[in-house]
Amino acid sequence: IDQLKGTVIASGARDIAADSASLMSFKCTGCGAEVTVNTESAMTARCHWCRHVFGVNEQVPNGAVPDAVLPFHISKDDAVARIRQFVGKRQLFALKAFKEQFTPENVVAVYMPYMIVDGNASADVAGQGEIKTREYTQGSGDNKKTYYDADVYQVGRHVDFTVDDLPLESSSERGNLDTRVNTNNIINTILPFDTKNAVKWNASYLVGITSEKRDSDVEQLRPRLEDQLLSIARAQVQASTSRYDRGVRWEHERLDVHGTRWVSMYLPVWLYSYHQPGSNGGMLHYIAVNGRTGETMGSVPIQQWKLLMAAITVGTFLEGIALWILGSSS
Repeated sequence: IDQLKGTVIASGARDIAADSASLMSFKCTGCGAEVTVNTESAMTARCHWCRHVFGVNEQVPNGAVPDAVLPFHISKDDAVARIRQFVGKRQLFALKAFKEQFTPENVVAVYMPYMIVDGNASADVAGQGEIKTREYTQGSGDNKKTYYDADVYQVGRHVDFTVDDLPLESSSERGNLDTRVNTNNIINTILPFDTKNAVKWNASYLVGITSEKRDSDVEQLRPRLEDQLLSIARAQVQASTSRYDRGVRWEHERLDVHGTRWVSMYLPVWLYSYHQPGSNGGMLHYIAVNGRTGETMGSVPIQQWKLLMAAITVGTFLEGIALWILGSSS
């Protein structure tokens, strides 16, 4: 990876052709027949000559199919049990309608489209770091204030680094992480996947499994990649700034991406969803299970009044404890 230069794009990660975005060519490994399939309505097909499930060996390079797939390891029964356990711990405040309609047997297996990126990069960050020299208090009562004296330093760092198999959502809908309107961020919390165990794409893996199709090209995903690379760079230099006990404020950052390699891959997720009605279309809640590791995370709609009552009760209890302690000390 540290020898990467320029941009290397695998066939399944090429730009989606505008005039054939829903089409791909299958070549049957059984009899060699070739058929074009509209992937808006189907991601798998059977050969009309020999009835084998198509394996995609030659395809229209339009992003309709990935280069590789990571097969499911967690069974549906296991995923259902994990979702039941997750919701069970959150039943107290859960929305009544959600509890009444909760049927985890409706969980579905989904292959999510990702770009898996290797990168060779370097970064420069510069800013100000502070080391505390004195802490003192002035005033009394409500006017008492604490002050800090600190030495201020100009801090600069350079780091060369590589990333191996960094996943980026390649579905624009799934990549929208606006928590005001969706809970797509749930999918990120079940990362990572063991992408090194992915296998060459074959349509047989999609039999009986739902999938989403990639709709974002490399250039559309590059800004998100650069944001993540800068975050990695900051983390890389953090250990060398521990002496600045008042922290470092990075004011200037520069990222140089020397080379990248992009591979399109399907990653396995067990998914349970619930639509909560509301303004602006309501909110779609997800509970997701990593199809390889079983890592589970989700969003359970809550009854606000129950949460508010609990907060008031706890606040009243703590206030009573504080008054009792003050009364005892006096």
